[in-house]
Amino acid sequence: MSSADSLRQNKLKKQAAAASVALAVFLTLLKTAGVFYTGSLAVLSSMIDSLADLFASSVTYVAVRVSSQPADKTHRYGHGKAEALSALLQAAFISGSGLFVLYDGICRLITPTSLTQTSFGITIMFISLLLTFGLILFQRHVAAQTNSQAIRADAAHYTVDIVTNASIILTLLIVTFFEIGWFDTFTAVAIALYLIANAYKLANDALALLMDKELSSEIREQLQKLILSCGHVEGVHDLRTRDLGGQYMFELHLELDGNLPLFKAHEYADNVEEKIREVFPGAQIIIHQDPAGLYEQRLDAELDRAENK
Repeated sequence: MSSADSLRQNKLKKQAAAASVALAVFLTLLKTAGVFYTGSLAVLSSMIDSLADLFASSVTYVAVRVSSQPADKTHRYGHGKAEALSALLQAAFISGSGLFVLYDGICRLITPTSLTQTSFGITIMFISLLLTFGLILFQRHVAAQTNSQAIRADAAHYTVDIVTNASIILTLLIVTFFEIGWFDTFTAVAIALYLIANAYKLANDALALLMDKELSSEIREQLQKLILSCGHVEGVHDLRTRDLGGQYMFELHLELDGNLPLFKAHEYADNVEEKIREVFPGAQIIIHQDPAGLYEQRLDAELDRAENK
């Protein structure tokens, strides 16, 4: 990846993060007014969700700035995992928000509260719906261009908001025209459970990155086929893959003719690196060259033995 491409991607990520923070501030203030006017628990749950988004978006903005920093002497793999840390923090905050709304919902089932000014609440939620949809389109574009986990996580939060905003509009309409007061509490509890489930998935993905989970079997198979298609390559073993936070890293042992001069072996390894980077731009690659047919203790064999125990 060229420095110009890297700068462009970092600029896009910062713009997406800043737009997210600005929208979260506006929606939090708007929905707070809606809570005071309507007394709706569903609107309250959405306001808390926006507050969670404000916190999450602020964390994302900081994480994007940190992860955009180049590698240095103390962080030679770069700072990409700052995004995974932000996603984990977001998951904790979102799950806490969901539990708060769930508790309030149970309290309202015990002690029902009447709603007022539902038309004002519907207007607020409709404005929120349109603005959120616009932000999601921009964030998805940025995530596709940059492979940013933090921006993708933020877009996932706002995708949930689309569902919750639409369900709250429906709820307020039902309460207004059919006077079914308990439906407001039911919607709030459903949103809370959805928030908790979404937080679990977000935390699971972040932990996978932080724990250096192997990339998908599809990527590993694609990588192996690509390496074996290169000239003079007789085999590959001990392939290890991981995500550094929007940037892949591959480590492998390349099997070559043991009689090759060192300069030739180095040239063939460089060819393999070039082929890999054509498919995975910006990847960090470490290649160890082995004479083909050499017996040695291999990681692949150790992992297979561990699995079969």
